[in-house]
Amino acid sequence: MAVAPPVGGLADAVFDYAEEDPHRVALGRKDADGRWHDVTAATFRDEVLALAKGLIAHGVRFGDRVALMARTRYEWTLFDFALWTVGAQSVPVYPTSSAEQVFWMLHDAEVSAVMVEHEDHAMTIASVIDRLPQLKRLWQLDSDAVTELVEAGVHIEDEVVHRHRRAVTPDSVATVIYTSGTTGRPKGCVITHASFMFEADTMASRWESVFHSKPGDEAATLLFLPLAHVFGRIVEVTAVRGRVKLGHQPELSAKALMPDLVSFRPTFILAVPYIFEKVFNGARRKAEAEGRVGPFDKAVEVAVKYAEAMEHRAFGTGPGPSAGLRMQHQFFDKVVYKKIRDAMGGRVRHAMSGGSGMERQLGLFFEGAGVTVYEGYGLTESTAAATANPPERTRYGTVGQPLPGTTVHIADDGEVWVYGANIFSGYLGNPQATAAVLHDGWLATGDLGALDEDGYLTITGRKKEILVTSGGKSVSPAGLEERVRAHPLVAQCIVVGNDRPYIAALVTVDQESVDHWLTMQGRPPMNSADLVRDPDLEMEVRRAVVAANTAVSQAESIRTFRILAHQFTEEHGLLTPSLKLKRKAIETAYAVEVDALYP
Repeated sequence: MAVAPPVGGLADAVFDYAEEDPHRVALGRKDADGRWHDVTAATFRDEVLALAKGLIAHGVRFGDRVALMARTRYEWTLFDFALWTVGAQSVPVYPTSSAEQVFWMLHDAEVSAVMVEHEDHAMTIASVIDRLPQLKRLWQLDSDAVTELVEAGVHIEDEVVHRHRRAVTPDSVATVIYTSGTTGRPKGCVITHASFMFEADTMASRWESVFHSKPGDEAATLLFLPLAHVFGRIVEVTAVRGRVKLGHQPELSAKALMPDLVSFRPTFILAVPYIFEKVFNGARRKAEAEGRVGPFDKAVEVAVKYAEAMEHRAFGTGPGPSAGLRMQHQFFDKVVYKKIRDAMGGRVRHAMSGGSGMERQLGLFFEGAGVTVYEGYGLTESTAAATANPPERTRYGTVGQPLPGTTVHIADDGEVWVYGANIFSGYLGNPQATAAVLHDGWLATGDLGALDEDGYLTITGRKKEILVTSGGKSVSPAGLEERVRAHPLVAQCIVVGNDRPYIAALVTVDQESVDHWLTMQGRPPMNSADLVRDPDLEMEVRRAVVAANTAVSQAESIRTFRILAHQFTEEHGLLTPSLKLKRKAIETAYAVEVDALYP
């Protein structure tokens, strides 16, 4: 079990790394032409030190809060560790945030300086700056802010920076991360250096074996999760503390991501289920276009059976794959599974998934295809993961066991409570909200779940999202929505029915998959208005709904649904930056469509 060190802070790892192994490659950095360049531990240390001097020269002091508003890129990690070096607190802001969201976070956190990525972000800040009298500095990455700061700090002595660094203690605040605000105004989670160090070191010690493609190789991961989200931040911190080569990719989309996976060649990745769904659906579409969908589907069936047999063997409930199944698996490994691994860079054998639930069958498929996906669960308030599947015994369909040093308890009403050194200090300036979730060190997560006989946690829904029909039936929508989304043509699903006579759903479709589906039927492309009335598409979505309903009682089943012309987007305020549904906003925006489901 990892124990947070009694002294020091997060930045110390950068300086210790450079001292002990200066020539080891710590990061990969992509240039404007798309080529990757190695950054050694010593080079990164020197860049952090130089930027820290610049921050001091620009008036950043111990305990100051500095906002970071950018996509996932090298400079974010550089700024994070430079700020921690001088004892400042970083406040991540999603680059897609609206002006009012930005104002609220900067005002609430009393931010004194902001790093933004480009002019659009700068203009967003400018539109609210008259209401932020405490904001004194703004740096723009695409206007060479790093060079500007480094030049400003040239006259600062190294020892000045180190005095700041040595003043940081584990209980110092490292960051204030704002919640995504699915149910109201975002709240600032205060997270200490100790919580980050405990979380990162626990992950690095317990899951170190999965960082590698094979024993003895150099571990490397490509970070494409938003660094404004706690999941992305813990990847960043764990990579530096665990000495894993770290690359950055700014686009959380399969189209932008896949080429960088191939060029960077990570040994493992950390992602959300959306990415694994895209990889799978893309591979199936390609097979169908080449007239090989039959063999592909057979390969999927074999992968799932093989993974289930391996799972049974791991838990002592079966002998493992039969000789015949092993032969089939070996055949498909060459003709199907290897291509999927190659699409992920060729070296990925392990992955971690979080942020939302992954469908069991999808996890089993990737396991059978040679990429073990360890699903976990956590919140911003728990500094990312509170539970995760262990390397030697993964139980698909669950989010694993509590991390070493962390305890999970299921309250009488089914709510998941978590206790450990990774639990946050509270909500910034909001003791009432803090008291509502922290009880003698226990975090009441707001999620509903169950622990099995082996201590594996299954998340069944959110307390605040439970629907109660007019007949008094309580329904957790998350499981139904996840099962409907398993259909390749479905992009999103939101279940409705609160105070209504039955459960219904609004469904959006994946345009890329639909275009491919139409092509395979020999039909021309269709505009969205015609598509939502297409009887064949409706039949496909109905199949997804019927399949989802098999897992619940009749009273909990989706009775009817409506296909929408457009997906829910963050730009329209219907998704959080981490792609979670904003239920109230969606039901308000589509009130007419929801009412039409209940004639």
